[in-house]
Amino acid sequence: MRIGADIVGREAGPDEQQVDARWLMAYSAALGETGVLYDLDKTIYLGSPDGGAQWIFATRKALGADSLAKLRALSGLRIGAQAVGHPIYLTGRLFAYLLGLKDPRFVTGYTTQEIDIALLRGEVDGRSNLAETVVHRSPEWISKQLVDFHAIIEVQKGIRPSQFAQVPELETFSKTDLERKVLTLLRGFRATGTPKDRVQVLQEAMRKTFTDPEFHKEFKKLAGDDAAPLMAEELEKAIKDMPREPEVIEVFKKLSGADPLPAR
Repeated sequence: MRIGADIVGREAGPDEQQVDARWLMAYSAALGETGVLYDLDKTIYLGSPDGGAQWIFATRKALGADSLAKLRALSGLRIGAQAVGHPIYLTGRLFAYLLGLKDPRFVTGYTTQEIDIALLRGEVDGRSNLAETVVHRSPEWISKQLVDFHAIIEVQKGIRPSQFAQVPELETFSKTDLERKVLTLLRGFRATGTPKDRVQVLQEAMRKTFTDPEFHKEFKKLAGDDAAPLMAEELEKAIKDMPREPEVIEVFKKLSGADPLPAR
């Protein structure tokens, strides 16, 4: 089934709509979705233990696209994702948009791990993924060079797994201030908030937790990676700095939807 000009739909997987609550909270309000009864700028922020998430774009090795020039020369690249609007779908389209891919197609309906299988089998050609997920769930992609990595989106600039130290940041491919603002908007969607109630006590508790060496040891033990906490002030600034201009929101909505990618 085709949706729009460049979307191919599969039978939906059971986890296609499992999206980070922090994403939905900021995304829905910033993009003016119906039913939003809160104001992001009036929300109280406590902090987040995971403010350093990154997305990375990879293609299957058999394509031979081991350089940006070779990647751009390919036409009709099939990019896998869970569902239209899912963060993996949106970031996949954002990678395709800013990397300048030629007539990409977006194949939806996979479960999270099915996309990995489809990529290695050649059912899709590329995908966006969280960099930490690749490091911990698919380390052979790196050690055995099963895929080519092309670009990364840093939520906290300068923070990324060491395995991807040489991968260019997607913002370096931006041509205009509008495109840079679209990425800034995306980064802001990783924020989180809480209703105003005993805020100072809770913020101080979060601050003490995030600066406690034992927290960092336990986090690395459980997650396999270093914590990258955001303090309340940083989260509040990230939300306030999110672009709200109509033209930025319009481009972002086109990227998150099923229509062809917007012109650059």
